[in-house]
Amino acid sequence: MPAPVITRFAPSPTGLLHLGHAYAAKVARDLAKAQGGQFLLRFEDIDHTRVRPEYYAGIEEDLHWLGLDWDGPALRQSARADAYAAALTRLQEIGAVYPCFCTRREIEEEIARMVSAPHGPEGALYPGICRRISLEEGAQRLTAGDQPAWRLDASKAIEMAGELTFTDLRHGRIRVDPGLLGDVVLARKDIGTSYHLAVVVDDAFQGVTHITRGEDLLPSTHVHRVLQTLLGLPEPQYLHHHLITDNQGVRLAKRADAMAIRRFRECGRDAKDVLEDLNPVDP
Repeated sequence: MPAPVITRFAPSPTGLLHLGHAYAAKVARDLAKAQGGQFLLRFEDIDHTRVRPEYYAGIEEDLHWLGLDWDGPALRQSARADAYAAALTRLQEIGAVYPCFCTRREIEEEIARMVSAPHGPEGALYPGICRRISLEEGAQRLTAGDQPAWRLDASKAIEMAGELTFTDLRHGRIRVDPGLLGDVVLARKDIGTSYHLAVVVDDAFQGVTHITRGEDLLPSTHVHRVLQTLLGLPEPQYLHHHLITDNQGVRLAKRADAMAIRRFRECGRDAKDVLEDLNPVDP
């Protein structure tokens, strides 16, 4: 008997829920319920510098109003620091990460000096400044109290993980490019983890079988499949769905306050009509 389908919607409580969020939540909810599965809610609130307490309740109220109710209590990433630390320790033990002591300015200056800086789908890649630091120097700086970020060593990860693929319900089978985003940060200096590490650990913890998210995050999945393999975590299926855009074709962001679900509620719109206006095209 096949395992039950489990999906999740994982907003950040850093702003109002907008139409793009509503569409993402609906895609996840519909995929799970069509298979008699579970739809979970998770707050991606590791970035304490941007989180606002009032947005937790606001997001839940908007989801309830839309009829997008979830199963079980909402998970908060802010309560899962120990799990992320354990995953980072494992990556350190196998040599898949290295400490990065660079400031943002130092990185920008190094890229500016390069004749041909490496680029990925999200812009210039980290130029590998601290990858060249010896193990001895890195250990000395750590002992001296220097606080680093921790980066994935993409070249080593390629050797460790081998050839990988993932299945997307829109795009089919995709071959993983472990270096697509370069040596991404897996643990920030200030919060001890990052989106990439936390989302992989939490999806496995919650038993998520189908990860639904916007197609803008498709490049991140290449990194996530590598991390899943290095950490011995299950491989889920993916659905990178279309994005909801404004009249100019620009992807909605939290600053798009006019598209906030709260505004539709306040002006008397019917929740069913709001969802129907999204015109979902994915399964």
